[in-house]
Amino acid sequence: MARKSKDGFRQQARVLKVLANESRLEIVDRLSRGECSVGQLTELVGSDPSTVSKHLALLRAHGIVHDRREGNVVYYTLLTPCVMKFFACASQVLKERA
Repeated sequence: MARKSKDGFRQQARVLKVLANESRLEIVDRLSRGECSVGQLTELVGSDPSTVSKHLALLRAHGIVHDRREGNVVYYTLLTPCVMKFFACASQVLKERA
């Protein structure tokens, strides 16, 4: 098995940093169950629309979510559902620490 390069670890760390935020985790969790509008995500997170938009822009920039526009409404979907495995792993770590 080939050893990962420093650049590979750096890129993985960037993705993990993007996910290391409660609101973004909540957004990803919601999108794992299907498409959602920015308005719905704003309600869910309980932040102002500009803050939620910044979270979504980060997630989009790192290839985690995808957006589509329908008129004035922007919808998001989870582009990489494999991140949910990270949620399961984090839950397992917490369970084993308890």
